[in-house]
Amino acid sequence: MREYLLTLCVTAAVTYLLTGPVRKFAIVAGAMPEIRARDVHREPTPRLGGIAMFFGLCAGLLVADHLTNLNEVFEKSNEPRALLSGAALIWLIGVLDDKFEIDALIKLGGQMIAAGVMVMQGLTILWLPIPTVGTVALTQWQGTLLTVALVVITINAVNFVDGLDGLAAGMVCIAAAAFFMYTYRIWYSYGIEAAAPATLFSVILMGMCLGFLPHNMHPARIFMGDSGSMLIGLVLAAGAVSVTGNVDPDNLFAGSERSTVHQMVPVYIPLVMPLTIIAIPAADLVLAIVRRAWRGQSPFAADRGHLHHRLLEIGHSHSRAVLIMYFWSALIAFGALAYSVNAASMWIVLGVVFLSALGLGLLLLPRFTPRAPRWAEAFVPPRYRRSRGADAVTDAVVAAAEAETVQAAADEPEPRTPVAVGVSGVNGATAVGPRSRSAR
Repeated sequence: MREYLLTLCVTAAVTYLLTGPVRKFAIVAGAMPEIRARDVHREPTPRLGGIAMFFGLCAGLLVADHLTNLNEVFEKSNEPRALLSGAALIWLIGVLDDKFEIDALIKLGGQMIAAGVMVMQGLTILWLPIPTVGTVALTQWQGTLLTVALVVITINAVNFVDGLDGLAAGMVCIAAAAFFMYTYRIWYSYGIEAAAPATLFSVILMGMCLGFLPHNMHPARIFMGDSGSMLIGLVLAAGAVSVTGNVDPDNLFAGSERSTVHQMVPVYIPLVMPLTIIAIPAADLVLAIVRRAWRGQSPFAADRGHLHHRLLEIGHSHSRAVLIMYFWSALIAFGALAYSVNAASMWIVLGVVFLSALGLGLLLLPRFTPRAPRWAEAFVPPRYRRSRGADAVTDAVVAAAEAETVQAAADEPEPRTPVAVGVSGVNGATAVGPRSRSAR
């Protein structure tokens, strides 16, 4: 565990320290697009944050290669090199898009090529653990197509959800943390070495996101851009492909050991876990495609109909919308993780149900204005407080406004007596004088 913590800290530190210089470089390079109709920020913000994240990835892999226990991953598997090759390719495409806004179909082709490069170097799905069926071996073409599809879907899901400050980095970090705990348990608790690459990928991905988040929280000083969102999406997909396609309990254990593994680590969890970690981004991706197809638009046409945009529209603040998305991501990912540990526990199901109800309550917050009691005001944000000082200030402002109104009314000049012009007399003579009360 200490070596993983060292790798995590090095990756986060390199990413954090390089983000500042990268921001200055992005400003000089002109990677600050104009504000678009779908954007929620008000000032042009530099992109290219993926540059710092990519060098953080390289630093993490370099450190892990020189550590005693983690070096075995590089000696026994070619997957780290496959990841680095695919990451470098997708990162270059993202950098070009951040600067020159390349076509969506070109980006899609680049994503497929990056996934194909990783497949050619051995990072592919070999079999699928299917419930009630068992482990199903895949042909080379089936594994290749499934791997490319999973990588492309994950990349675009993360790219689509990158619409608020700190949203994509935080959600991917939560997913990587849950995935790390799952793969670490498989490797060290059950001795399944095939989970070692996915464990390393997860901890490096956590470091990349944690190092970038301080610069990207609202209000963001820099955006990761496509160079960052596509990069972390690819790393997330690489870990899912590695553990899904390589961990096969049926071939590693026999007899009572196999039944033990099936009880503690259900055979279908390697298939379900990668899906849960991208559940929210994938749902947003599917809804976006359906919504745009219904309108007769291209699936790649940008709009303001994503989940985070809808949270803002119903009244949530920027920070609260991000925290709600964090909450649901953590609930799904860690709920699946807890289920993989003990699938027979009713407390896990009840806990997930309770937290889901709590999440639904959080979604309804804009419909009312909660106020904390006096004793809890020190522990809640200022907008939920009813402090006496604030009430006194409000009363003073109201009193001052009323005094100004009274003074203004007193300073107004007396209205002059209106002058009436009329005709009087039997011979048509004109008389000018004040209008009598009877004439009003």
